[in-house]
Amino acid sequence: MSAVFSHQTYIRTMSDRHMDTILAIEQAAYDFPWSANIFEECMKAGYVCRACFDDIEVVGYGVMSVGVGECHLMNLCIHPDRHGNGYGSMLVGDLLAIAKRANARIAFLEVRTSNRRAHSLYRHLGFNEVGIRKNYYPARRGREDAYVLAKTMD
Repeated sequence: MSAVFSHQTYIRTMSDRHMDTILAIEQAAYDFPWSANIFEECMKAGYVCRACFDDIEVVGYGVMSVGVGECHLMNLCIHPDRHGNGYGSMLVGDLLAIAKRANARIAFLEVRTSNRRAHSLYRHLGFNEVGIRKNYYPARRGREDAYVLAKTMD
């Protein structure tokens, strides 16, 4: 199944053949990137793993778990060189549509307290802060807190 947003941009299920590009994006975006093994385990576990394309190039991806009336966006990333082009909004919309079809009524995610760009995107998309996870993320100097965000599904 593919979601088409324009003649050039589309989102579809992530596959092993996309992994090299996804890992390169992950490493370009994060100081503490996920490993190939984490992505592979998510795909094996049946998580929703989607890749966003601009023409034939992967520009971002998302990983989400869905179950028992809720979903959890575990990893959402757009290549840093592609920020500001609407890919993040499209990808979140695609993931939430899949979750809604699976009867999720609420979506959760964590975002680093220092990641203002992502926090702004999620608030724009209707997510609200519901808590803070202390020392959730590894950081260059110890650990960093995460905002816990939630959105009820309309």
